[in-house]
Amino acid sequence: MAKASSFMLNFFRQNPRTAQLRYLTIESKETSFIPKEPVENQKRCKELLNDSISESDLDIVKQVCKITRTIPRWKDTLVSNFPSFNFSEPWFFRELVRQQENVFFSLHFFHWLLSEYKFSPDFVSCNLLFDKLVEAKACKAARKFLHQTGFEPEPSSLERYLRCLCENSLVEEAVDVFSILNKIGYHPSIATWNLALSACLNIGRNDLLWKLYQDMIESGVGVNIDVGTVGCLIQAFCIDGKASKGFKFLQQILVDGVMPDMIAFRKLIAAFCKTRSYDRVSELLHTMIATGRAPDIYTYQEVINGLCKNRKWLEGFWIFNDLKDRGYAPDRVMYTTMIHGLCKIGILGQARKLWFEMISRGMLPNEYTYNALLYGLYKVHDLKNAKRLYKEMLKNGYGETTVSYNTLIAGFCLHGKTDEAYCLFEKMPQKGIVRDIFTFNNLIRAFCMKGKVVESLNLLHELLEQGLQPSAKSYTPIIKNLCRAGRIEEAKNLLNDMQSRGVKPKVCTHEHIIAGLCEQGYVAEGMEWFGEMLKNQLKPQQMTLEKLVRCLSKRERFDDSLLVLDSMFRLGSRNKLSKAFPIIYVVMLIYPMLVCFLDSEVTVGI
Repeated sequence: MAKASSFMLNFFRQNPRTAQLRYLTIESKETSFIPKEPVENQKRCKELLNDSISESDLDIVKQVCKITRTIPRWKDTLVSNFPSFNFSEPWFFRELVRQQENVFFSLHFFHWLLSEYKFSPDFVSCNLLFDKLVEAKACKAARKFLHQTGFEPEPSSLERYLRCLCENSLVEEAVDVFSILNKIGYHPSIATWNLALSACLNIGRNDLLWKLYQDMIESGVGVNIDVGTVGCLIQAFCIDGKASKGFKFLQQILVDGVMPDMIAFRKLIAAFCKTRSYDRVSELLHTMIATGRAPDIYTYQEVINGLCKNRKWLEGFWIFNDLKDRGYAPDRVMYTTMIHGLCKIGILGQARKLWFEMISRGMLPNEYTYNALLYGLYKVHDLKNAKRLYKEMLKNGYGETTVSYNTLIAGFCLHGKTDEAYCLFEKMPQKGIVRDIFTFNNLIRAFCMKGKVVESLNLLHELLEQGLQPSAKSYTPIIKNLCRAGRIEEAKNLLNDMQSRGVKPKVCTHEHIIAGLCEQGYVAEGMEWFGEMLKNQLKPQQMTLEKLVRCLSKRERFDDSLLVLDSMFRLGSRNKLSKAFPIIYVVMLIYPMLVCFLDSEVTVGI
């Protein structure tokens, strides 16, 4: 065990709780069935659970259990079947709860006793029934039972109830129970705290997680944090985008003597891969080795997956081969990831080699493996083998899916065969295959590349009618084509529609509008759009700036031209693009201004 790190204590001092939480009490809002006096003195009035019961009485209990379990309208005949028996005796109900297989039959019988007799349930009976409800994971029924009876369960029973709430993802209610236990001075085990922290992660409530951990520290339980606690906290840091804090916490916890599990290391590695902090990834791998936690195949899979997501396919391939040399056995997911990456960068030979290597190791390709290689074949224009592979996919039951049709459509579009691609698109609903956003985007881009704006717009409207959420790739190619065709107002309307649907335009979308405005002679409006881009910290590309300078120069708007040129140099130096603006080219851009300026000077002189 380790003491809570000073880092985390400082963290909470700097970040006081802000979550507004509701606190329940276990006092009933309804009429309590337990008299106030017994409730207040329940600890003194507890009876032993192992009551001495005669064989005849036990036999009656078993008969009643069977009757309530098997006879639908047992309430009408139960009293007449046992005319001299008193069902309201506390020992009877306790034994019935123990003997009954289904706690809900016991709960039903409990309510019958309340309505039929002047039954005043004692603390032991209520606690026993409550425990049975919790044991059956019936936390909603247990909660209702608490409110109806108004009794206060034993702290250990409340802790079990708390765990039940966490297992059912009822985290807010669990936080309330923690508060109740804290008020009565009862400290749940570290395992219970960890279960609650994990439940917060599962439902995406990191705010509650940090609130609970702060309560742990304040209650003194934080001195006993273990591997489970550390894992939850590191995962929370990563989800919050604070992997660096998670790394710092990891270093401190290692000093304190707690060794995190593999999952904690993997979460941090995945988070640093996402932000391309590969120096941290390397440091984590070395830390694992130094602390006796040698990275396993799943840890390296996180590294490879992170590299591939950031388009570092060759680096991922190098690690993949190194793993095999060290004796690791990559699984099908890792093989598929590498085949997909190699196909993306056109190294089809190595991709095919991995394909056959995977099969030779007893791993058959799945739908994603087939589609990865199929895409690679289309990319290198090997249509013959692509057709053969698709037939094999169909034979193995993988061809008639959204993913495979998207791959085929993308392949046809890649070769300019938009008619064949659209034919497949039309067949999808006929075969019960769902079209997704990628299906539409592939065709929209292909039609736009052929200048078919009307067809692209029709596809966009169909996409919206089907209730799909469009992306920037759904709009940008159409806006570009509309601007090239001089249909600027339609392009601007489409951009407005795009933003109204919560789709963030790409930088190039604004540039297409500026280019279109310049081509149509609306230079002043083009400058307004340029100003908006700079205001929103969007960086135009070189081509857009050049076109804007040319148009401004032609219209003798020299001040604006110099302003754009100044922006070119400033943006270029920040993005290490200054070499793209050789001085001779700048002179060529400024030359029209100089000529006009000299002409005006000569005219004045005359």
